Amino acid sequence: MIRVAVADAHAPARSGLRMILESAPDVCVLDTFATAESLLAKAPGLRLDVVVMDARQPGTDVLDTAVVSRIVSELGCGPVLITLNDHDAHLFGALAAGARGFLSADTDPHDLLCAVRAVAAGGSWLGPRHTRRLTEEYRRITRLRSEAGPPQPPVEGEAAGRLSEREHEVLALVGEGRTNHEIAERLTLSPLTAKTYVSRIMTKLGARDRVQLALLAVRYRRGTEPVPARSERASLSRMPRAKTSRTRMPAAVGLPAAGQVPPPPP
Repeated sequence: MIRVAVADAHAPARSGLRMILESAPDVCVLDTFATAESLLAKAPGLRLDVVVMDARQPGTDVLDTAVVSRIVSELGCGPVLITLNDHDAHLFGALAAGARGFLSADTDPHDLLCAVRAVAAGGSWLGPRHTRRLTEEYRRITRLRSEAGPPQPPVEGEAAGRLSEREHEVLALVGEGRTNHEIAERLTLSPLTAKTYVSRIMTKLGARDRVQLALLAVRYRRGTEPVPARSERASLSRMPRAKTSRTRMPAAVGLPAAGQVPPPPP
């Protein structure tokens, strides 16, 4: 029997999810919760297999990655996230925080149950729309790394000490594709402060936009290679700007038979 808990701020949504899940003979909903905090307070004694939840911060469209991380670490299960929108930042933030599934709010009941079973068995589950978005991002990062070329030798003088400790942390998160909101959550900053840090780093490194800044972050990881000097930034500025596909697929759920979450690029 798969032991499940549901967390959603909206009572009708909680009731609907419970009804769908309890329609399966192999799923048992042990409890439902209005907030993540109430779930975390009671769930350790429930010995859960899966948490089905809306992981946004109350009253906002911001994914609460800290809550997802706590659920994964404290409860030892991979939550299937049910969100009322399809923001790409939510998908990547949820997976980075440890979630093993991601579904849209209009998920078909049958596919919701399939997702719960897959996660409970130790697998992962993404709908075709989200699988495609993840694949596109994998290809984009691979292309950026290819354009960056082989690692460059250390740069003396100007590169040393250009960024502060905090700016290095922000730059690393930009290189991971984090949004300003996610950077703020990870570093316990306000979104405005995170945005200010990103703008300041772009000015210091001469990056013309966030894409080039991410490229610099990938190429010059702190601890392995320094930030480039002005001469190197000039050559980078002449590189063609990476294009991100804006093609969207109709909302759908269910993992293709041969589809799995792709591994991160080496």
